[in-house]
Amino acid sequence: MGLNIAMCNAFLVGFVVLLSSWDSCEASVSYDSTAITVNGQRKILISGSIHYPRSTPEMWPDLIQKAKEGGVDVIQTYVFWNGHEPEPGKYYFEDRYDLVKFIKLVHQAGLYAHLRIGPYACAEWNFGGFPVWLKYVPGISFRTDNEPFKDAMQKFTTKIVNMMKDEKLYETQGGPIILSQIENEYGPMEYELGAPARAYTEWAAKMAVDLGTGVPWVMCKQDDAPDPIINTCNGFYCDYFSPNKAYKPKMWTEAWTGWFTEFGGPVPYRPAEDLAFSVARFIQKGGTYVNYYMYHGGTNFGRTAGGPFIATSYDYDAPLDEYGLLKQPKWGHLKDLHRAIKLCEPALVSGDPTVTSLGNYQEAHVFKSRSGACAAFLANYNQHSFAKVSFGNGHYNLPPWSISILPNCKHTVYNTARIGAQSAQMKMTPVDKGFDWQSYNEEATSRGDNSFTMVGLVEQINTTRDNTDYLWYTTEVEINPSEGFLRGGKLPVLTVLSAGHALHVFINGELSGTSYGSLENPKLTFSEGVNLKAGVNQISLLSIAVGLPNVGPHFETWNAGVLGPVSLSGLNDGRRDLSWQKWTYSVGLKGESLSLHSLSGSTSVEWVEGSLYVSERQPLTWYKTTFNAPDGDEPLALDMNTMSKGQVWINGQSIGRYWNQYKASGECAPCNYTGLFNEKKCLSNCNESSQRWYHVPRSWLYPSGNLLVLFEEWGGNPYGISLVKREVSSVCADIHEWQPTLVNWQMETSGKVNKPLRPKAHLSCASGQKISSIKFASFGTPEGACGNYQQGSCHAFHSFDVFERYCVGEQSCTVPITPEIFGGDPCRYVMKKLSVEAICS
Repeated sequence: MGLNIAMCNAFLVGFVVLLSSWDSCEASVSYDSTAITVNGQRKILISGSIHYPRSTPEMWPDLIQKAKEGGVDVIQTYVFWNGHEPEPGKYYFEDRYDLVKFIKLVHQAGLYAHLRIGPYACAEWNFGGFPVWLKYVPGISFRTDNEPFKDAMQKFTTKIVNMMKDEKLYETQGGPIILSQIENEYGPMEYELGAPARAYTEWAAKMAVDLGTGVPWVMCKQDDAPDPIINTCNGFYCDYFSPNKAYKPKMWTEAWTGWFTEFGGPVPYRPAEDLAFSVARFIQKGGTYVNYYMYHGGTNFGRTAGGPFIATSYDYDAPLDEYGLLKQPKWGHLKDLHRAIKLCEPALVSGDPTVTSLGNYQEAHVFKSRSGACAAFLANYNQHSFAKVSFGNGHYNLPPWSISILPNCKHTVYNTARIGAQSAQMKMTPVDKGFDWQSYNEEATSRGDNSFTMVGLVEQINTTRDNTDYLWYTTEVEINPSEGFLRGGKLPVLTVLSAGHALHVFINGELSGTSYGSLENPKLTFSEGVNLKAGVNQISLLSIAVGLPNVGPHFETWNAGVLGPVSLSGLNDGRRDLSWQKWTYSVGLKGESLSLHSLSGSTSVEWVEGSLYVSERQPLTWYKTTFNAPDGDEPLALDMNTMSKGQVWINGQSIGRYWNQYKASGECAPCNYTGLFNEKKCLSNCNESSQRWYHVPRSWLYPSGNLLVLFEEWGGNPYGISLVKREVSSVCADIHEWQPTLVNWQMETSGKVNKPLRPKAHLSCASGQKISSIKFASFGTPEGACGNYQQGSCHAFHSFDVFERYCVGEQSCTVPITPEIFGGDPCRYVMKKLSVEAICS
């Protein structure tokens, strides 16, 4: 039974107050256990996360349109409190934070929206989306039954809801928002915090429902979500999940398409076959809503990355890459999956499936409607072996770890392990001849107007209020001329214990050493010999925050900076504790106070210019140059591979933090799609920079005279920096000879053909490109993957000829996969496939 009957009857018992305020019985968005109903239409909804501040407004229409073309019905986003209320009561809804514009663009594209107000986001976003000023509200404790926190949370949530209402953006007003979310992944926190957390959950649910949005609210990872809130699942797999009431829909608010990248970590990726398998597995178990987290990950511009240690790129191995380009084959393979699911929709929304065993690791889920619609999902959970199963009046071959979808319970239209979409290799092509740099050196011994002196060590975030990554700790140490180390002995050892996240140690203005933590352990210890002189020595510690934490119990109480002890050992009198000396503190850099990154501030100092004079490998150095915008519309990036650590600005806007010196540690072994996926299973970039290229939005550029400024903490070679464009290098097809396709299914079921049809290979370069050559082609038993195919023991010798004839010189081409076109069957009674790679230029 649907929400309109079952839910209303159920709630009359104990939830009259909630229902009367929500008025869901009259809303245009309702639900039951098998469907979400929008304006009377029962639906299985496909959703994709696109976070508006992680791209630019100029990118939004294209991102939304590509999501729609990929079969997405709903765009899901968090609302980022710290971006919208940087100071108490002072709101910002412009540029990348123009939430109303973003939601209206979703509406104009004909899509729905799911607004995750939170307002806690997590999302690897700085401070989990909370504004730092919130930490300093008297008596506050985050995300628990605490009045100051609840007051602030309710005020902001109400602000957002009223904005949406004023713009008529809820579905009940004719807008696109069909779902809202309050809180975020609070279940594990509630379990840890106990009774106050349970009271907070009840309060948050009632507060949200009382706002009267007219659309359902959800809580993710919240098994005890109070009615009428829908509890939902987040994870790599959610087929096991069931909502806490039988009349609620089975919803997956975060189907993780990959994983985030951390500085010092390899880059995770998730095979398209496994992602498709997880979604099909969820749908066959009665799933009604799937959201890809992320569909477009984007970029952590400025200092928005959290963690700490989260990289500037938030690509997330999403179907749309960081730059907004299609990530093939993932985008295309999921598009085909969505089309197959939509063909099954009439049966899927009609009731629960009948489950039948087809073998030890195989089963069928069959959905039927009263009108005669029938859809079947045939699953093979075996990770290693193909399975041939009997179902209905047919026999079906199921690859390992795969699900076949039969929209009419007869013909296979899609298998999760058989990719029909093309793959693409991308390349970063330099578009300039290098930059002419000017430099300005920041002195470790200089102190700004915002310096102060006190006894003892201070916590960093309480001191900087996160207005900068940097805090200087400076003290003096007097060394007696009689010290043994001055006469050839072992250098004294300076030991500094820090709560994180990175530390540069300067002795008398010279860089002595560096230490840094990691996402798993942000704390660090510096302990090295230091070169001191007789007399007074200046010890300057530059403590650096690399994003504030975004997850964990009461992360607002977590510390950063040098909290000590700080000591000097190896002196004649043994160990000297420096922790309780007088320390002078300076918040931020001199260059920051002068706004050297800005168009106006960059002229406030004397810059050194000329290749003979610009400092290389010099710490604490600002560099600037100007350049003209390159022609074309390809996405742009900076190749920062020769630099170490710092920040970059274009025309005063921050691209983000770079940290190329932090090499990725991990094991990047070959990765098979079969078997349960986790974030450490499939990795790339081991022993390389975690992130080499940094996105430069074209909308930030002027036709000429663009100002590029960077601050290098550690020392690097700016002459190795280049501006590059991201483009398709080659496209590939890897298709088995009897692989099911949607087009063939439509032809066969329409009666236009009376025999099985073979698939076709489709190759298409990007707009403005053509296929210039064929790098590889083999019909038979080729091996490998796009970019490194190899011939197998069986090969049709005319494989190359066909593609050179039909494809070279064309922007796209289509070739049927039939033995005849390749000169005959090269190996009878063997299941063959075609692998081809075409170069785009």
